[in-house]
Order: sequence, then structure tokens, then C-alpha cells
Amino acid sequence: MSRTGALERLARVVEDFARQPDFISLAGQITEISPGFCKVAGLSQAVKLGDYVTLPHEDHLTLGEILRIDAGSVTVKFFTPPANLSLGSYVRHFGRLALRPHISWKGRVINALGQPVDDGAALLSGPDSFNINANPPNAMRRGRVSTKIMTGIRVIDCFTPICAGQRLGIFAGSGVGKSTVMSMMSRASGFDSVVIGLIGERGREVREFLEDALGDNKANTVCVVATGDESPMMRRLAPKTATTIAEFFRSRGDNVLLILDSVTRFAHAARDVAMAAGEPAVARGYPPSIFSDLPKLLERSGPGESGTGTITGIYSVLIDADNHNDPIADAIRGTLDGHIVLDRAIADQGRYPAMNILGSISRLAHHVWSPEERELILKLKAMIARFEDTRDLRLMGGYQSGMDPELDRAVEMVPKIYAVMTQSPFSPPSGDPFRDLADALRNTRNHAAEASIASA
Repeated sequence: MSRTGALERLARVVEDFARQPDFISLAGQITEISPGFCKVAGLSQAVKLGDYVTLPHEDHLTLGEILRIDAGSVTVKFFTPPANLSLGSYVRHFGRLALRPHISWKGRVINALGQPVDDGAALLSGPDSFNINANPPNAMRRGRVSTKIMTGIRVIDCFTPICAGQRLGIFAGSGVGKSTVMSMMSRASGFDSVVIGLIGERGREVREFLEDALGDNKANTVCVVATGDESPMMRRLAPKTATTIAEFFRSRGDNVLLILDSVTRFAHAARDVAMAAGEPAVARGYPPSIFSDLPKLLERSGPGESGTGTITGIYSVLIDADNHNDPIADAIRGTLDGHIVLDRAIADQGRYPAMNILGSISRLAHHVWSPEERELILKLKAMIARFEDTRDLRLMGGYQSGMDPELDRAVEMVPKIYAVMTQSPFSPPSGDPFRDLADALRNTRNHAAEASIASA
């Protein structure tokens, strides 16, 4: 065979192998190791930002993500810190991460990588692959939001009602009751599927949430867990995994409830990852990429394109040091369709849910309230504002009954409103919160009339 013919044959063999990526694996060698990341030479010209690689870990492989690409090396952050990593170890290119959710995932508990962490069998794979970093639906092709959803929580259904496809934030400091409110909302009727992401939670709370909070609804729920002791990479990936699973159910036409507890811990994990990639801190230690990652994650929920279902997103936001002007809280509040503020002072009074009625708002409430209900809520909010504004004056003894009829009415009725809005996680869900409220106010008026007759 001539030399030219041999070269042509070799070229054809190389081309044939190039068309079969399973037989060719790009690899590089580790040149630098730090506690949370390493640098790998030999991959810079062949990989993209966000690609995944495999690293040796004891007797198996673990994943890492490419965070930065330089001319001579790439920076890789580990999902699980490898135990036997050394200079010169080979790192192989894995590609992009995708999920193949299946309807049988309901009732299961999985980790951020889509692997089961319960005692069940191996997960089945669906026919379609879903990008874990998918873009939100096209704005001009998304459906409208208008269908009312009843949560069974009186204070929410009255003062901050939500619609199917709405995105609502629950803002509170630690220990004020965010997780409790979210567990109550997870039992809401009207949803075909429920996806829950527990991000950075205490390990002991996972079983409590699944067994106590979900109850009979557990069989309809997919739970994605990344506890606080797991790596920042796992805590950063878990909300995306939960959202991707919710998108799978939405593509089937389901009305999906997505609960993420909490988005703040996703932001903390994303900050750790971005700092490892060399990003500068610009706002209270947060790098600029955080403020583009958050809207991209939150915008993926909501109504899908025409012919698909909806994702109603409930996101808890941990307020550091009870500072509601935290940059992360501000960024999330501006993206969502409403926010519920839980107040530590209200919790200290023993009123649960500890929702600040005046500080909470639903931007889609006008789709839910009837004209009569809207008028009633506005009057009640004005009455509550008058009651709260004069709290210090009344405690100092500066209030005298009969001097201000509106304040007299507020002093008489607002405690009754607070009482009927109080609800424990063990209470049955309210089927008609406005009727419950009307009955309480009617009883108040009847008692006032009886007292007036008696005094006469």
C-alpha cells in the first residue's frame, strides 16, 4: 500500500472514532490542589465553562464542574472532595449534566445529582432529557396567571392570596416559622404534583419534614435534599435539580407546586463557588454573578408555554440578622410576584403563622379577590394599621375610649382578627377563610351590641 493510501486510511479511522465519543475521553492532569478546587492542564482548548469532569475518588469516580478556563489550565470545583487526589492525577471530560425525570419518581427522595438517597429501588429514567441549567420559557409564549389556589392557611388566603403559576417568597429570620408555613402550604389541594427542595437544611429535619409535614401527600411528592453538611456544589445544584423535575411535570400539563427552602442558602453556596472561580465581592461579600443567577433560577417557575401546565413557586428567604434590606433579599423580592414577611415580634406574642399583614403583599391578588373582598381587605388593613400605629400610645396610657370612634373600633376588632388568623400546623385547613373572618367580626359586633344593651 502506498504511503498516501495509508495516511488516508488512518485519517478515516480517526474520523470514525471521532464520531463515537464513547470511545474517546478527553483527559487532563492536575497541576494544583486546594481544599475545595484544583487546576487541570490539558483541557483548556476542548471544554466549555460549566462542563463537568470526573475525578478519581477511592475506588470510584466523583464529579467536578469547570468554573474557569485559562490558557494553560482550567479550575475545577469538586462536588465531593476526593480522598486520594494527587498531582498528576487524570481528570476526564464528562460533558453537560442532564436529568431524565420519570413519573415514578413521585414518593422518592433524591440528591442534587438525581440519585436516590432513600431505601427504594433504582430510579427509572424517562424518555426525554431535561437540561439542568435550562432557560426560562419565552416571555411572549407563556400562559397568563389567573386561577386561584387555596392554601388552607387563613391569613394567606385572605390577605395575600396566590394563583396557580405565581411565585411567592416567604421572608423571615431564623426560627420564626418559615419551614412550618411551607410545610402547611405543601398540603394545599389543587396540585397534581409537588416538588420540594430542602437546601442547606439540618439533617435531622429531613425525615421530620417528610413524615410529619407531608403526611398522606408524600406519595405525590418528589423531594430533593442537599443538607447543610454537603458541599457548596451540591447545595448550589439542588435547587436547579428540583426546578428541572418541576419542569418535567409541567411539560406533562400538571399543575405543580415547587417549594424551595431556602433560596438564601443557594445564594450562599453560589457565592462560595464564584469566589473559588476568582470573582470579586461587590455587595456584602456577594459576587456579581449571584444577581444574574437568582433571576434565572426564579424565572424558570411560573406558567409554561401554551399547552403545558404551571409551576407555583414558593421560596423561603432567610433574612440575615433580621435585616430585610439585605442585597439578596432585595434581589429576590424584586423578582417574585409577592412576598410574605414573618415577624419575630409577632412570633414572640405566640401568633402563628407570624405573618406581618401590613408588610406582606401578593401582586396577583386582584385576580383572586371579588370587589367586595377587596374592599373588605383594604378596610381591615387600614384598621390594623391604626391599631399598630397607636400601640405605644395605648401602652403608655394615652388612649381613652370614646375619644376616637375609629380607634375604638380598631381596638375592639383587631385582636379578634388576629385570633381568627392564628392557625397551627395541626389545625385542619380552612375551606372558606372569609366566612371564618366574617363569623368572628359578626360575633364581635353582636357582643358589642349586647354590652350596649346591658349598660343601658
